[in-house]
Amino acid sequence: MTLYLHELKRNRLSLIIWSTAISFMLGVCVLIYPEMSGQMNEMSALFSDMGSFTAAFGMDRLNFGEFMGYFGVECGNCLGIGGALFAALTAITALSKEEKNGTAELLLTLPVSRAEIVTGKILAVVTQIVIMNACVAVITLLSVAVIGEEIELGTFMLLILAYLIMQLEVAAITFAISAFIRRGGVGIGLGTALLFYFMNIIANLSEKTEFLKYITPFGYTDSADIITDKALEPTYIVIGIGVALASVVIAYCKYTKKDIL
Repeated sequence: MTLYLHELKRNRLSLIIWSTAISFMLGVCVLIYPEMSGQMNEMSALFSDMGSFTAAFGMDRLNFGEFMGYFGVECGNCLGIGGALFAALTAITALSKEEKNGTAELLLTLPVSRAEIVTGKILAVVTQIVIMNACVAVITLLSVAVIGEEIELGTFMLLILAYLIMQLEVAAITFAISAFIRRGGVGIGLGTALLFYFMNIIANLSEKTEFLKYITPFGYTDSADIITDKALEPTYIVIGIGVALASVVIAYCKYTKKDIL
């Protein structure tokens, strides 16, 4: 518990900055909707004729004239990319930063096992991601109330849940990578998150590349699917949870046997 609280305190500034930045972007995105709503129908018709580009972002199945359609594409992309980058950045440095900062040996002299160290750090990562998403959800709902727009609360919460699960999977994968490297690995973490994002775009372009949705965590954050079906795709979710759990197990196995210099 002490290590867990120490990690939260250690990363509080990063959490505040990322939560504020992403919440601000979504809040602004919502607040400008009334100014743009009159042009949304024209934009929706325009995007529907843009072929593969439209399909890549699911804009061929969403009505920009409705708030949820607008939110799914514009705000969803902000939360998707921003949340994934935050999750990757937080997790990729969780274990490796101890060796980078020269504090690994000191940490291992404490009366805690390596397994307890991994547990405290992964719980801290998960807590930060949950807090960030909670802040985003609250600010978004407040912004919706300010503009007086009606929102499908159930669908909205499904979108938030989908992005939360995606971020947790990205965090688990980069956390596992963190157990193997001896430096911060920020570039690796951010690159991994962006790779998954572009894999999802490619998966939407053609049926031949649709299999990538089973690989990328972004596969189950497709706003068009969630808003249309009002449900999450269970197959993608099960695979994502399985990959996340396997990644955490790998992190435990590697770190408990790792030669710490």
